[in-house]
This record gives sequence, C-alpha cells and structure tokens, in this order.
Amino acid sequence: MFKAFKLFFFILFYTICTQGLNAANIKSIGVPYVHNYTKSIYQSGNQNWAETKDANGMMYFGNSEGLLSFDGRNWQLYRLPNNLIVRAVAADGHGKIYTGAFGEIGYWANDSNGQFKYTSLVKLIPKKYQLNEEVWKIYVDKDRIIFQSFGVIYIYSKGKISAIKTNQPYLFLFKAGNRYLIERVGTGLFELKGDSLSYIKGSNILGIGVLSILPFDKTRYLIATAKNGFYLYDGISITPWKTQADDFIKRYQINNGVVIPGNYFAFGTILNGIIIIDAAGNVVQHINKSSGLQNNTVLSLYLDNEQNLWAGLDNGIDCIEVISPLYFYFDKTGKFGTVYSSIINNNKIYLGTNQGLFYSDWLPGNKNQLFQSFDFKLIPGTQGQVWDLSLIDGKLLCGHNDGTFQVDGDAITKISSENGGWNIKKISDTQLIQGTYNGIVIYRKDAAGNWVYDYKIKDFNLPSKYLERDSKGQIWVSHAYKGIYKITLSADGRSAASIKYYDQRQGLPGSYNINVFDFDNRILFSSNSGFYVYDDITDRFFKYDQFNKILGAYAASNKIIPAAGKKYWFINHGRVALADFSVTGKVKIDSNSFSVLNGRMVQYYENISRISSSIYLISVDDGFVIYDDNNALTKAINLPKVLIRRVEKVADRVSTIRNRDNIEIPYRQNNIRITYSLPYYRQSKIKFQYFLKGYSKQWSDWSIQAQKEFTNLDQGDYEFQVRAQVNDQVSEITTLTFTVLPPWYATKIAFLFYVLLIIASYYGVKRYYKYKLHKHKVHLQQKLQHEKEEFLKQEATAHEQRLVKIRNEQLQADLAGKSRELANSAMNIVYKNELLQKIHDEIAELKDSNGKKLSADQLRKIQKVIDDGMNDERDWILFENSFNETHENFFKKLKAKHPDLVPNDLKLCAYLRMNMNSKEMASLLNISLRGIEIRRYRLRKKLNLEHDKNLVEFLMEL
Repeated sequence: MFKAFKLFFFILFYTICTQGLNAANIKSIGVPYVHNYTKSIYQSGNQNWAETKDANGMMYFGNSEGLLSFDGRNWQLYRLPNNLIVRAVAADGHGKIYTGAFGEIGYWANDSNGQFKYTSLVKLIPKKYQLNEEVWKIYVDKDRIIFQSFGVIYIYSKGKISAIKTNQPYLFLFKAGNRYLIERVGTGLFELKGDSLSYIKGSNILGIGVLSILPFDKTRYLIATAKNGFYLYDGISITPWKTQADDFIKRYQINNGVVIPGNYFAFGTILNGIIIIDAAGNVVQHINKSSGLQNNTVLSLYLDNEQNLWAGLDNGIDCIEVISPLYFYFDKTGKFGTVYSSIINNNKIYLGTNQGLFYSDWLPGNKNQLFQSFDFKLIPGTQGQVWDLSLIDGKLLCGHNDGTFQVDGDAITKISSENGGWNIKKISDTQLIQGTYNGIVIYRKDAAGNWVYDYKIKDFNLPSKYLERDSKGQIWVSHAYKGIYKITLSADGRSAASIKYYDQRQGLPGSYNINVFDFDNRILFSSNSGFYVYDDITDRFFKYDQFNKILGAYAASNKIIPAAGKKYWFINHGRVALADFSVTGKVKIDSNSFSVLNGRMVQYYENISRISSSIYLISVDDGFVIYDDNNALTKAINLPKVLIRRVEKVADRVSTIRNRDNIEIPYRQNNIRITYSLPYYRQSKIKFQYFLKGYSKQWSDWSIQAQKEFTNLDQGDYEFQVRAQVNDQVSEITTLTFTVLPPWYATKIAFLFYVLLIIASYYGVKRYYKYKLHKHKVHLQQKLQHEKEEFLKQEATAHEQRLVKIRNEQLQADLAGKSRELANSAMNIVYKNELLQKIHDEIAELKDSNGKKLSADQLRKIQKVIDDGMNDERDWILFENSFNETHENFFKKLKAKHPDLVPNDLKLCAYLRMNMNSKEMASLLNISLRGIEIRRYRLRKKLNLEHDKNLVEFLMEL
C-alpha cells in the first residue's frame, strides 16, 4: 500500500485548494483575459506551489526559491533558511503569512522596525512528531493554524503545537466550507473535528487520489478524483457525478480545484491547463497554453476576493479575470493577420483582415462538445484588405480593397468593382450608400431581396471614409486629412449639385482627423478637441460644449458606434467606453470594463458589431473579443487602499526606514523617498495622486509614477496622503505620518541650554557690570591720581626741558664758539704756513753784498727750520683734539667704518667737513692744488662713494 502511495505521490506532486467569494456568469466562447507573469518578471523560481492574499491586498506565492510577494507593481522574494521550497502558504488576516516547506513551518510578519522577518515554529513541535517531510497544506481556522504533511497533521494554537498521526499516510487536507476533509491512503476520507479524525462511511469507493473537495451547494460537496472522475457527497452517501469533463480530467490528470461563485468550478490539470464547469456538469471554459496560459501544468489555483483566478504554474504565474464581461480569442499562430472587422451571421463568425475574409463555425450552446472552438478558413477570392463587414436586411456585405461582395456562407458574389468599400449604410428600405476610395456608391435592392450596384454619384471623386446623410438629404463626407465636405445632390440624386468644403475657417479645429457620425438622428463631427455641431443658419461649426462636458475624457473620441437602445460606443484613440443615454439628463459611461482593450484595436479602424441585444463582437488587432452586456459590472469597482511600500532616506547613500510608526527623520537627512503601490491586479492603467500636509498646497496631478521624493524638508510634523485612480474611480486615502526632527541647535535640550545660558549670561552680565563699575571707579581714582602725577611730571619735564634747552643753547653757543675757534685756529695755521712759505720764498731770493744769491748751504738750515715749522705735528694734534670735541668724535667714527684710512686721509676729511677750499687745504697739507685733487680722488675710492655722491655732503652727514 505504501508503494502505491509513493507512486501516487510522484504522479500528483502538484496541488492546492482555495475558494472565491462573488458570483459570475461565465461564457463558453473565447477565454477570459489572462495576465501572464513570467519568470523574467518576478525574478524567482519557475514553479509556484501555492497562493494567498492578505488583508492589505498583497499576494503571496509559495515559490521554488522561497516566499514571493506581489503588490500589483513590485515583486519581492523572501528566502527561507537553507533556501527551502515553499510548498504551502496562508494569510491569517492579521499581518502574518504562514508558510510550509520541507521540515519547516513558521510565519512571516513585520517586526517592530517594520522589517518582514521569518519566525520558525519547528521548536514547538513535540519531539516524537518531529517534522522531516514536505508540508503541503496550511489552513487558518479561526484562532488555530493547521499544517498538513503526508505523515502528520500539526495544529498550532495559543503558542503550542499538537499533532495527529496515524499508521497510514495522508494525501491532502481540503477545506470545504467549514469542514476539513483528508484522505488516508487505503482507507478513505476522514473529517478533522477538533484534534481528532472521524471516518466518513462509504468513502472507500473513491479509490486512491482525491485531489479536490469543494462545496457544491448548501448541503453537498463535490469530490474530484484522479482516476474515477467526480463524486457528490451529501453528508450521508457518496455517489458518482457524470459530466462532460470526465474523460478530459482523467486524460489530462486533474491536480487541484477551486469554487467560483455562481455555481462554477475551476480545475487545474497536469497536462492541459484549466477547465471550468458549471453545476450541470457542462464545460464552459478551457484555458490552456494555446489560449493564454504560459504553461499547461497547473500546480495551484486560488480565487481572490475580486474573483481573479490565480494559477501557479510549473513555469510562471497567471492571473485570469473570470468575472470580466469580455472573452478573448487571439490568433496565436498569425493565421489570419490583423483584424479590421468582425461579425456573426447564420452560425458563422467572419473576420475581415488585411489578408482576406475568414470564417469559422459559431456553435454557442452546443452540448456535443466541451467548449466552443474555432477553425478559421479563408473564403476563396477574398485575398487582400477587408475594410468593412455589414449585415443589412439579412444580407452580409463585405467592403474590400477590390470592391464589395455579398457573402453567403463560405461563398461570395461581387456586387461592385469600386475599390475600397470603407463603410456602407442604409438610407431607405431599398437603398444603401457606401463610401469608397474614389467617391460615393449607391446600391438598390432587387426583386430577390439582394443588394446590387446602382450608380456612383457623379462629380465627387474624393476618398469618403466616413459619411452620413442628414434630414435634408445632404451628404456629409469626412476626408481623413482634408476636413469635411457637404454634398447637395441633384434632383435625381445621381450627381453632386454643389460641393462645399469646410475647415478651420468655418469654425472647425482643423482639417486633420475630423469624422462625421449620426448620434440619435443628429449629425456630430468628432475631433481631438471635442465634438462639434453644424449651424445651417450661420453655415459654421460650433463646439458642442454640453455634450463634451458629459463625456469627459471621451469628448475627444474619434469614433462613435451605435449599440442597443440608447447606448453608444465611444472610442478615443484606442480607449473604449460604453455610454448609456437611456435616462434623460443622466449619462452612465462604463470604461472600467474595457480598459483591457486599450491599445488593442486597430487605430482609426475600430469595429464593434452587435450580435444580439446584449452580445457584441469587438475586433482587436490579432483576434476578437466577445462582450456580454448582461455580465457587465453594474457596481463601481471596490478599489483597495494604496499601500506604502517603502520609506527611504536619500542622502549620500539610500537607506530604508524600517519602522513605519512614529517615523522620525534626522534634520541632516531630511530628503526622503516614499514608494507606494495599489494591490489591484486587473489589467488597467493605475494613476496616483499625493498630498503632503505641511509642505504641499494642493493635491498633485495624476501620474503613473509610484514614488515621490521630497528634499530639504523643514523641521516639523508631516502627513503624506496618497490615493489611486483606476479609469474614473478613486481609492480611499492612505496616510503616512512622519516627523523631521529639528537640527541640534533647535532641540528641546538646546533650548533648555539656551535658557540656562541666558540666565547665566544675565547674572554674568550683572556681575560683570558691578565689576566694571567698581573697576571704573578705581580707574577714575587712578586716573585722577595719574593725571595729578602726570601734571607734576609734566611740570617737572617742562622744567627739565627748559633747563635742557638752556643747556643746549649754551652747548650750541659753546660749540659755535669752539667751531669759530677751530676755524680760527685752522686759519691761523694756514696764515702761519703761508707766512712761512712766503718767508721761505723771500729767503730764497736774498742776496749778499755783492748782489749774489745766498748759497744753498747757507739757506738750507733756515729753510729746514721753516719746513719744520710748516710740518709741525703739534698743530695737527691740537687741531684734531679740538675738531673731535666739536664734531663728536668724527675721526673715531670714520676710522671705525673705514680702517684703511691713513692720517693724511683723515686730515683731508676733517678739512673737507669744515668746507675748506682746495687752496686752504693745500696750504694746511703743504701740497699743491693738484695734489689736493689727487687725494680727493683717492679718498673717494677708499670711501667707496658712488660717482654722483658729493664727498663733502657725505662727510657732513657722518
């Protein structure tokens, strides 16, 4: 038996069970929109084993590399110890995410610092029930958490863990309503009641391999098995339930299931994606790789509170919008090209593409097959561009590049050779009008009820992409690039009697992309600036402000397509909305339901055809979409609140603020970045708007940016508010409060210090003032005493100065006297020398009695006496002493500065200082005038005088 269990374990390695909440009406044509999240997007392991959603709207996935979170924009991986694979995951609704892995159970939660951390519960497991295998299921049952492996059931409650173990291994534990059911290998089903298992009688008929147990109705449960199909359990007995899907689930190996409110059940398989069956057992949907899934192996299924069906795959994660009124068919192989028009007629669906006209059988409600499938084939002879498909009076007409055809089943009949049948309209019971590449064509109905070519309107040959006929019979034609033409027909209607062209000169916003439409029997002109109407009195166009105001963002629509009753489709350059004008004075515009179509239609060639009063066929570029108006969302979307995902301090390096409560930011780090997201998982364009109280003056503009950075915030308390917009709906406001701390010099401690400093300063200044006052008093006394002493000193100084002056005057007088004496002495020496020289000369001329000159011998002795008198050093010594007294030791100074001077040099310097002339100096020195000049020259050299320096002045300054 255990070997059989092991074999079954490897076959059924993938599973999880969950449930949904709200009702839906699921169609069997096409598939709901599937949003693919590839491994390259979420950057983690291939396999995804379980899913859950917390109270904030965050999605969590048990991934092969750990716990994976998704907030609608950002993915984050959290690794378990030893990088274990997370097989099971469940949110308790109070901030904890429980996970199970091999030999590991525990929970993730934000700690006191706001950091998402893991806490292991393994240490609480009793030793004899130690966990040494994979944990496959986790359920939150009020105040207890149930973990299930193939060997043991663990119940965590009030901080303790108890265990339930039997001799035979378990398969999977399922939650069906408020009941917990589990299969024990070889025995059957048991119900978990409290801390014990109770056997369900008769469950042994199920065989091995119960893979899903779901609530079926108020009293019964639907049991899906691996090999024996479906069973119904009413609380007493278990009976087989035959469905269309029996062979399918046996062949492709059912793996898990989930309830979709509205009596639908979704089952994931190992080999062929997901099937959805209704309560009658009919297969209404099959979603696999060819219709949108990334992978055909579905490891887990989960229906969230917005009825998004999450599929954890063997490679990737997919989100399926099962309650959407839109169902898709995409040409994954590129078989028929780009779709420009589509329509359904006589149980066939036709697609007009750039490659031709294709058709397939349309068999809604056929019970002989599991679900609607399509096999599109090209109708021979229609190769080329198809522009328009119109069903008029039961006849299907095809506007083609090569002309216009009537389509009967899979055959065509050419009824016009006018190229480019852009659009065709009925203008009477027997006439049609068509715009073509080269003008306007009229068709008539023949006796057999077929539409046949009648004539082309003459004198107008311009491209006529859009045209309408007004109540006066005038035809309005829009040219794609040139503007609007008004054609007045001749009496017989076969030619244009007058053609008038309109552009901005007549009030239109321009000439490009102006289209014309009939809206409730009134001609409207669309433009990028809004809708315009024509006034035939003034022959001008005016903006239709009232209509534009009602339409809001769709006032700039480039196309209007009539729907049922008072409803109209408005297409604004790829964005689609359905407007209901049935209530006078009130317009309902639904754009939420069609956000997934934004950008998917061929721009300027958008096509929507009505199949019935509530079913529409919408052409998209690579297929078509079925829209069921009865299944449209009648209530506004209940948008979740925006989540504040991260708060960061932006400085030299970015650091995350972990604690989300009482956030305090240092002033020196007052640049912050706030990241946020909206946990809304349907295909839509999400915009955000923020407001920072204490900083901003008004709400910001709507933007797709999911973060905001604030720089150089002042100190104070702030409140960050953010909200999201999906199409025209706005979420509640999410608030984050934080405080920018004051700088160190503006803190409370700093202010206390300032107060103490002021008090200390006051007393310090007061004491200092007293000290200064005392010091000033002492200073005044000292000043007075000083002034008194200064006065006495000044008096003494003045007296002394007077004495000095008298003394100086006396000295000056003495000096002047000595100078005169010195000069007189010098002059006396000069006179003496001159006298001696004159005597010398006279003696030389003396003659004896005979009249002869005396002999030299006779004169020599006298001349020697005279020469000795002229060269007597005593005169010089006396002169030198007097000179030094008069001229303050002149010779000592001169010798000190110029020690190489000889006595004759000193004499010359003294005579020069006394300002004697050369003759006087020659007499004193007993040399010639020439000798004086030579001595003067030599003296200059010894004194190192410059050429332009006066020798006398130099000696006077010494």
